[in-house]
Amino acid sequence: MSWLDQVKGSLGGESASGFLERLIPGGLQAVLDQLQNSGLGQQARSWLGKGPNEPITVEDLRTALSNEQVRAVATKLGVPIDQALEILAGRLPGAVDEASPDGELRTPPPEKPAA
Repeated sequence: MSWLDQVKGSLGGESASGFLERLIPGGLQAVLDQLQNSGLGQQARSWLGKGPNEPITVEDLRTALSNEQVRAVATKLGVPIDQALEILAGRLPGAVDEASPDGELRTPPPEKPAA
């Protein structure tokens, strides 16, 4: 099973934004704040606004995110750090866009307890 299949399987019926919110320590808002503080605010704002989402590179994320965050994502996904960064670079713009339909990041509802 590929890592992409693992990620899709982990989602169940959950949105990509909800999944990344749980996956990334501090959630999407923490990532947006770190991108802003790292000089990558233009990309982050493009994901919140209407119009095309600007891409972000693995190197941009490596610079903006803490080692702890990246290690946590890699561990949760069961992939090497470089692959975790590739996944984030590919999924983060769309996930933030999905979580901000009105231009404001919406916090997903809390998880339902397991039955």
